[in-house]
Amino acid sequence: MAKFEAKKFRSFEVELNGISKKTMEEHYKLYQGYVAKSNEVLDRLASGGVDLSKANPTYSEIRELKIELSRALGGVKNHELYFEHLGGKGGKPTGKVLGLLEKAYGSFDAWKADLTATAMSARGWAWTAYDFDTGQAFNFIGDEQNTYPIWNCALLVALDCFEHAYFIDYGTAKAQYVAKFFDNLDWSVIGKRADMFLPS
Repeated sequence: MAKFEAKKFRSFEVELNGISKKTMEEHYKLYQGYVAKSNEVLDRLASGGVDLSKANPTYSEIRELKIELSRALGGVKNHELYFEHLGGKGGKPTGKVLGLLEKAYGSFDAWKADLTATAMSARGWAWTAYDFDTGQAFNFIGDEQNTYPIWNCALLVALDCFEHAYFIDYGTAKAQYVAKFFDNLDWSVIGKRADMFLPS
């Protein structure tokens, strides 16, 4: 499997509204750690030193490596989505994305209220994803980097709900951070994501 590298994001080059540079810098260090651990586990799996004959669901090296790889890779991919669509001016999307959210929730404000409640209920992540089976968007919840993945979906919005995303700026006032998250969304980035899989 190919190695991962920590990417650069425009959200680190602009002044975010209500999310400090300090928070972003510390957050990036966590992301770099996920990249490093992903590569470390991949190296171990590729080394030929893992005894596949001892595979076991209670404990085995292959089990532990595969589980922790899923957590590390989840940390890489979730954070890349999150960092990529920060740095905008918030507001409402237009075009296909707005239509998708209105179709699923009745209005943009109803989608936003549902994602806010999803985030407040989440221990780890809240996502808006497009479900290829239903042809609709839905706000999903995740308690870890690698929990509750929904197959045959494509992510549009990733909202980090772990304390590290807001504690420096807001302490335990998570709701204030969630509100500021929406103020910093770059809908043009989300629109480009949607163009990759939404029908014209």
